[in-house]
Amino acid sequence: MTDNSFSLGDLYPKYVINSKGEKKEFEVSSIAKVLNKETGLDINIAEKVTEEVVRKIIGLGIDEISTNYIRELVCVELTQRGLNKYRNLFARAINLESISFTLDEVFIKEFKGKQPDWGPLGQITYKRTYARFIEKEGRKEDFWETIRRVVEGCYSIQKEHCMKLSLPWSDSKAQRSAQTMYQKIWNFKFLPPGRGLWMMGTEFIARHGSMSLNNCGFASTEDIDLKYSKAFEFVMDALMLGVGVGFDTKGAGKITIKKPQEGDIAFEIPDSREGWVESLKLIIDAYLLGKQIPEFDYTLIRSAGQPIRGFGGIASGPAPLKGMLMNIEEILKARIGQPISSLDILDIMNLIGKCVVSGNVRRSAEIALGDATDLDFITSKQDEEKLYSHRWASNNSVFAVKGLDYSFIADQVAVNGEPGIFWLDNAKAYSRMGDKPDYKDKKAAGVNPCGEQTLESFELCCLVETFPSRHDSYEEFKETLKYAYLYSKSVTLVNTHWQETNAVMLKNRRMGVSQTGIIEAFVKNGRRTMLEWCEKGYKYLQDLDEQYSGWLCIPRSIKITTVKPSGTVSLLPGVPPGIHYPHSEYYIRRIRISKNSDLIEPINNAGYFVEDDSYSPNTVVVEFPVHEQYFERSKNDVSIWEQAENAADYQKYWSDNQVSITITFQPHEASQIKHVLECFEDKLKSVSFLPIKEHGYKQAPYEEITKEKYEEMSANLKPVFLDDTKDRAIGEKFCDSDKCEVNFDDKTIGG
Repeated sequence: MTDNSFSLGDLYPKYVINSKGEKKEFEVSSIAKVLNKETGLDINIAEKVTEEVVRKIIGLGIDEISTNYIRELVCVELTQRGLNKYRNLFARAINLESISFTLDEVFIKEFKGKQPDWGPLGQITYKRTYARFIEKEGRKEDFWETIRRVVEGCYSIQKEHCMKLSLPWSDSKAQRSAQTMYQKIWNFKFLPPGRGLWMMGTEFIARHGSMSLNNCGFASTEDIDLKYSKAFEFVMDALMLGVGVGFDTKGAGKITIKKPQEGDIAFEIPDSREGWVESLKLIIDAYLLGKQIPEFDYTLIRSAGQPIRGFGGIASGPAPLKGMLMNIEEILKARIGQPISSLDILDIMNLIGKCVVSGNVRRSAEIALGDATDLDFITSKQDEEKLYSHRWASNNSVFAVKGLDYSFIADQVAVNGEPGIFWLDNAKAYSRMGDKPDYKDKKAAGVNPCGEQTLESFELCCLVETFPSRHDSYEEFKETLKYAYLYSKSVTLVNTHWQETNAVMLKNRRMGVSQTGIIEAFVKNGRRTMLEWCEKGYKYLQDLDEQYSGWLCIPRSIKITTVKPSGTVSLLPGVPPGIHYPHSEYYIRRIRISKNSDLIEPINNAGYFVEDDSYSPNTVVVEFPVHEQYFERSKNDVSIWEQAENAADYQKYWSDNQVSITITFQPHEASQIKHVLECFEDKLKSVSFLPIKEHGYKQAPYEEITKEKYEEMSANLKPVFLDDTKDRAIGEKFCDSDKCEVNFDDKTIGG
């Protein structure tokens, strides 16, 4: 019997032809899925758009249709619905596949199935922090795949920029250049920032812009009487994208907190970063502008533990957001009729940081900059109740000026290391402190959480790390500088989703080519030799910037070099972080891992010691024996004066931004802090201090051991097999340094 039944599917084209000319069966459901995936448009709206597009396709009465034609029909429908943002994102993808840069498969085969020269904690750190989960294959990336994604993403940015502006582009030259960059990263000559290892080359960047590729940013509250909640919104948005942020308290006294209007309005908070930020805006503007406070509805926010598609990580549920909004309202309600104070600003920003920590799902990096005469700000962490509630969320520094009486500040530093010091006038006037004042940064307003980047308000920065101790000659190091520069400059070609940020970054094109393992390089190559490398390398980078800025038809970068404190990134090759001295020649390095992690079994199988965390019931502690190859002296053996001089020399010969240094001091050196600040106030732009104390805690992050103990712990270790791990990493956060990141759960145990 013949089946004469009819279905709507009979009217569809039979085949769709993709950009490669391949013919596949036409599937209606794929249109909405692709639209949602590429633009982030709500799936329900995407399905409604698809319905209209399908009606038009049926009206064509054709058997075959190209993917590009489907895209054009979708773009028309999005335009008609006023969804221009999503139309632009979807239209961009029409030619993106042909624009995208890919490395040669023959070249890639050389690295498949191999491992680089990891440091003692390198491979585990990489798998835990940077390897993205590949949904289709149910596994995490291998390092060769991460580098491929990063390098192809970097050169795709360059290529798209050139195609968009009709500038010269050579695929063959780019292929040779990209292969060299790949090799440099594989051999740990340089590394992109943790942000780049996690996000570069992902669809998230194409959809949301470059904000999440940048390490750090800054937002000033000085114009709070004009921009109201804007600085607070920026800080929350940036932190949720993994960007560490600095802020100031200059808005204190500039606006009076008002009583909100009475009314009955509701706000259903969308399950998105934008939705959380909008709720923050509504609560703050209610008190700054006297608007109504909405009744917040949290039902759309996904529950805790669910994966976050796109950026990655695990959802925290609505509880942290509820707590933040409630606490901010309590602060502002109690201050109605009074000018906003520096502590109000500090507390609101810290509550934002606490919210983003999200029950230990994420971490937070903030730096608060206050006036050097604001005693309430300087002593804010002496309020233990508020310290343990939320004021732990930022490292605090003060704006200092030459000639300041540092006595009171030095006394505070001697106790707990805060506040840090930032000489804004030096940052505005100088590039390298060894050169004449150029006032390039006359609009500078602050710094990032680690203090190495001068920044204007709403500006971001992308940092890359070179490892001079892994080079045997200046010529080799010079070649590395080229590719580190190329990565960082490429990030400046991509706009963010913040207009205020684009207005600054497109003008400044600020970069941060850093060195890490500097003390190790002093031991290997000699201190004077390294300063010579700095001088020659800086001039070479300036020449490169003139050449490549000309090719790309963009402004030269306002500043190019820096010294970041490093941290997690330096663990991959196993070099000491930044310009800091190692803990000791032989030591145990402990890291903490969730008991739910599938990293624990392979670590156990490789012979590493694993035990329960004495402070957290859901965590284990893993011990790694470490030997510093190029060891001369530990941080306990070097005076505060020598550490300050190291920073001053790198500020003179290398960094036109800043040198991030945390000077460690012995109890008997505390009385000298004031004199160090007086002597170096015209040689440095920023500095912070940390007392060396006997902490007395179990399972400390670092523990000095003997050579014999190291050999005993290392004797039976085997390679760690991590190919089958499936933990969903959340990516490196912020400036990837323990010195600028504040982790609430670890703050009481010193690491």
